[in-house]
Amino acid sequence: MTTAVLICDDSNLARKQLARILPQDWQERVHFAGHGADALATLEKEQIDWLFLDLNMPIMDGYQVLAELKKRQIEVKVVVVSGDVQPEAYQRVMALGALDFIRKPVDTAKLQAIMQSVSLRAPETQRAAKRSIDTELNAEMRDVFQEITNVAMGQAGDLLARLLNVFVKLPIPNVNVIEVSELHMALASVEQHSSTSAVCQGFIGGGVAGEALLILTDSSFKDIASLLNFQGELTPSTELELLMDVANILIGAVLKGIAEQLDMTFSQGHPVVLGQHAPVSELIKTNARRWRKTLAIELSYGIENYNINCDLLLLFTEDSVKTLKHKVAFLLEE
Repeated sequence: MTTAVLICDDSNLARKQLARILPQDWQERVHFAGHGADALATLEKEQIDWLFLDLNMPIMDGYQVLAELKKRQIEVKVVVVSGDVQPEAYQRVMALGALDFIRKPVDTAKLQAIMQSVSLRAPETQRAAKRSIDTELNAEMRDVFQEITNVAMGQAGDLLARLLNVFVKLPIPNVNVIEVSELHMALASVEQHSSTSAVCQGFIGGGVAGEALLILTDSSFKDIASLLNFQGELTPSTELELLMDVANILIGAVLKGIAEQLDMTFSQGHPVVLGQHAPVSELIKTNARRWRKTLAIELSYGIENYNINCDLLLLFTEDSVKTLKHKVAFLLEE
């Protein structure tokens, strides 16, 4: 079925400009709205897959729309498109459930990266897998896992921010049960980068086991070295040292945050370098035998005003899912 899109912006020019850069096969089901109330009326009548939402509009602004979507439990993927690029604006819309934030004028590459990252144009095999996922993790359970991860990643982000004296952009966790063949799809947002380096670290405790995979884009090393006051030439060995430092901070803090909420303790194995300066697809392919079906929690970290991007993927074994469900069941009880 053709993807249905709603573009909400009080500027007719902005609506047309955005519509022109959407994929060709979406063009036949593009709807327009001039303000938030108009958009909500369309969403109540039409089955919309994607909403591209401006913030500053008359009658009802973008913040109010996001709040209403949450209140009415309308399921639609939302990307905010705005000229208001204040950090507070970004934080507010992400907290209200937006998938991402694109500044005006819209960058085509950024839009394509977002579509890739959520596997919007996935093949039928992946859509079938997604239907299977829904039966294994219902919406309520998925929300619990996401909230637990939110708390844990906030602690990790705070630790990183204090260490580097920067503002860390916190992502919305992506929680799915996936096949190993789909790991590259879960990390599609990283694929746009030509080269990456990765560390994998196993963990186990209380009937739960898995691996944490941290992937850092090679373009990040220069800024990380600067923030850590590293003096000297960047060599493969010094880059490996920096990679390990970031992995120790993020993996350790996120696992500690999750374990504390579940009243568990994780023991961590020795970190293993999966590869340096390689496409993420090659990292996954080379190590595919390590994973089968897995509960995957993806976190994509960024640091404001710096060219630093890293993905942290927590891969829980299939056997761990039942234990995790049992562990979080008490959080759903009143």
